[in-house]
Amino acid sequence: MKYMLLINSAATTDAEAAEACRSSVEDWMAYDRAVQEAGVHVSGHSLADLTTATAVRVGPTGERTVTDGPFAETREVLGGYYVIDVPDLDAALEWAARCPGARGGGSVVVRPVAEFEV
Repeated sequence: MKYMLLINSAATTDAEAAEACRSSVEDWMAYDRAVQEAGVHVSGHSLADLTTATAVRVGPTGERTVTDGPFAETREVLGGYYVIDVPDLDAALEWAARCPGARGGGSVVVRPVAEFEV
C-alpha cells in the first residue's frame, strides 16, 4: 500500500532554518539512503522556499485569484514529501517516526494514497 509522508518543518527565522538545515543534512542523507535501500521509495521531493509559492483560488462565479507567496501565517511549513510503498499503516508510521522532519518541532503527516481503477 502506498502512503504519502508530508514533511512539515516548524516555522522558524531564516537564521534558525539555516542552522537546522546545516545540522541535519547528514540525517536527511542517511534517511533517504535507508528508504531507498529498504526498497520502499516510490517518489519524493524537497520543495523550494515558501516564498516561491503561488496560490490559485477560483470563486463561485469562476473568477481566478492568484496570490504570490505564502497564503497565511502558519506554525508549520510543508517542506517536502516521500511516497512509500509498505505493507500497512504501522510500517508507514515507523518510517515517519524515523524521518528527520519529525524532530525539532516538525511533523510528518501520513496519508494513504488513493488508488482508483480506470
